[in-house]
Amino acid sequence: MAACVFDSPLYAQLFPTGETGRLFSDSASIRAMLLVEGALAKAQGQLGVIPETSAAAIHRATLEIQIDPGALAEATGENGVSVPGMLAAFRAEMNAPEHAQYLHWGATSQDIIDTGLMLRLRQALVLAETDIRQILTRLSEQADKHAELPMPARTYSQQATPTSWGAVLAGWGAPLLDALDALPALRAQNLWVSLSGAAGTASALGADVPALRAAFAEGLGLRDPARSWHTDRGPVLRIAGWMSGIAATLGGMGSTLTGMAATEVHEVSLGRAGASSTMPQKQNPIRPSALIALSHQMAGLTATLQAAGSHQYQRDGAAWFTEWMVVPQIALTCAASLQHAVALSRSLRPDAAWMARTLDQGLGLIYAEALSFALAERMPRPEAQQTTKALCGDAVSTGRPLPEIARERYPDLPPSLFRSAAQLGQAPQDARRFAARVRAL
Repeated sequence: MAACVFDSPLYAQLFPTGETGRLFSDSASIRAMLLVEGALAKAQGQLGVIPETSAAAIHRATLEIQIDPGALAEATGENGVSVPGMLAAFRAEMNAPEHAQYLHWGATSQDIIDTGLMLRLRQALVLAETDIRQILTRLSEQADKHAELPMPARTYSQQATPTSWGAVLAGWGAPLLDALDALPALRAQNLWVSLSGAAGTASALGADVPALRAAFAEGLGLRDPARSWHTDRGPVLRIAGWMSGIAATLGGMGSTLTGMAATEVHEVSLGRAGASSTMPQKQNPIRPSALIALSHQMAGLTATLQAAGSHQYQRDGAAWFTEWMVVPQIALTCAASLQHAVALSRSLRPDAAWMARTLDQGLGLIYAEALSFALAERMPRPEAQQTTKALCGDAVSTGRPLPEIARERYPDLPPSLFRSAAQLGQAPQDARRFAARVRAL
């Protein structure tokens, strides 16, 4: 097994990352950092920090020169960061020392690496948004169509009261819709440039650092935080937190689907199912299981990132190294979760007959809450609760359905009391409200 499933040809289809995977390769990292160096030189040329002709030459070269990541390995191992080796390789390839001497003027490695990371995270968020919109479109269509399709709701894995398949879909989709609504502010407030120099003081960046940082940010389409954030990992943590929320929502979806697709329940068809190596009857819920596993992984990654968010003094190598190890994994875990959810949203199909059969099982105990409130109209609420509990006990001990026993004692109970379609509460409205919100996007 490969050390990381996201880099494994063997597991590429079990944990697919789509286009996001391309953003977290060594080549993509170097390309992003070169774009940052080019934008920095351009801004410095505009403000007269470095000669404008040199700035133009550097900017052009950063768009053209290719650097082999493997060639930087030795220097990176020695220096602890890839930037010194990258700069040396770039200057050699540029072969214009009169201009290359102004490359990286006054900046530090963390400025370049952090800003390059933000460029890649920005694109990762674009790809995530595209996937979320696809998922929401399909979930909302099904939620609207099946707003009144009854099925058992379950709490603590036990049948509770009736709900609808549309409401279940809305329950998965609503947090994704909220995440989508939060995305513009997340981007605007957290995709920052870093330009603060060696110790965060910007001492070698010229006379007007605020103007330089603003021009640098504008050139890259990122936000100017108007300060150093070398040790403030808030923006990274907030972006990672958004991705973690996506994985948690989809992990819950996977967990529920695993139960609903079980042979003994079979309330929903997942489309593609996995085969067992020895049991021909098995149809394993592969995508839901992957969603659960990815959610588990995300929990560990974000805990590690949170711990690494506490930096010592003005720069902290150990905390920063930890961030390099987990942030790409967080982005790829989110991406893989979304890839599976996109596929599931296309293939999910409810089995209405099986849902009805499940509702009819369990001796009608699923109507206990409705019965208790109906009895509360003729006796105090605590007494109604106790009476209903006793009737449920009779049903379990005798094997007779609760509706039958209840009607014997209270013949005037309304017929709708024990019909699932009449006991859906707000489920249909919740499903339709969710669908309407998605249509309004």
